[in-house]
Amino acid sequence: MDIILIKDVDNLGLTGQVLSVAPGYARNFLLPGGSALAATPGNLKMLAKKRAEFEARAKAEKDQALDLKNKLAEARLVFRRKAGEAGKLYGAVTAIDIAEGLRAEGFDLDRKRLRLAEPLKALGDYEVAVRLHPEVIGLIKVAVQSDSDAPAPAPAA
Repeated sequence: MDIILIKDVDNLGLTGQVLSVAPGYARNFLLPGGSALAATPGNLKMLAKKRAEFEARAKAEKDQALDLKNKLAEARLVFRRKAGEAGKLYGAVTAIDIAEGLRAEGFDLDRKRLRLAEPLKALGDYEVAVRLHPEVIGLIKVAVQSDSDAPAPAPAA
């Protein structure tokens, strides 16, 4: 079945694309969810009229994602966790922890955008990928340190 995407759909396509998908996928997911329209002659004419609008919006979203990528490249998150002598954490730093850390730094990103294969379970410095746009991937620097590395409090006078 041919459809016109009216929203970006992960792993499928971008707004304004005309695609051929399985009829059940279109009928049961894309059309009722408002992500697509059937590719009828009338809808194709509407797409031709709105193509410039879709392209301008896509360019603006990509530019915004590139801007955010540059800001994220400067950010560095530091997590202090209890660790054993071998540098292995007793817990883990998860995507939820990283998303909360980003939120505290002023970045409002959904944790599902983080490309973290598995939680961080050892001390060290990491780079975590963030999918900001279908064509833009940003990197965040994350440092996991032992909480015993924290400077000792100054003695009271």
